Amino acid sequence: MNNKEKPIQFLVRGAVIAALYIVLTLIFSPISFGPGQIRVAEVLTILVLFTPSAIPGLFVGCLLGNLLAGAIITDVIFGSIATLIGAALGYLLRSNRWLVPIPAILANAVVLPFVLKYGYGFDLPLILIGLYVGVGEFISCFVFGEIFASALLRRQNHLQQKKEE
Repeated sequence: MNNKEKPIQFLVRGAVIAALYIVLTLIFSPISFGPGQIRVAEVLTILVLFTPSAIPGLFVGCLLGNLLAGAIITDVIFGSIATLIGAALGYLLRSNRWLVPIPAILANAVVLPFVLKYGYGFDLPLILIGLYVGVGEFISCFVFGEIFASALLRRQNHLQQKKEE
């Protein structure tokens, strides 16, 4: 938690991020699961660039989103842990915005193939599932994430300029 952020703000921001993650997971559930998934909700992993409350928010959002979408328990647990690892490591890399999405991409590309192959029974080689998941995560976290981050940074700069006037 940064010095400016009070505990109640931390909690509320995390809850809002979790709620957004859940909604995006459910709205886009047809493309949020499986080897060729593009989980649109993962765009929110870029929020660790702006607030540490994104870390628990993303974890809880993924956990509840998976649970509400009917994912198997191994997906609920390990998919959420992969998101937590990606968010925490992304937060540590926040001094370089271009590196922030990489841990989320890698964590999911490494963890989810095991869940998809052994939990859901997808009959593809682990490396191929990892490649598919990695591409989907790249689209969500890096491409969509950078578009989202750019918009948020423009808004932040605009508000800062207004404040200085």
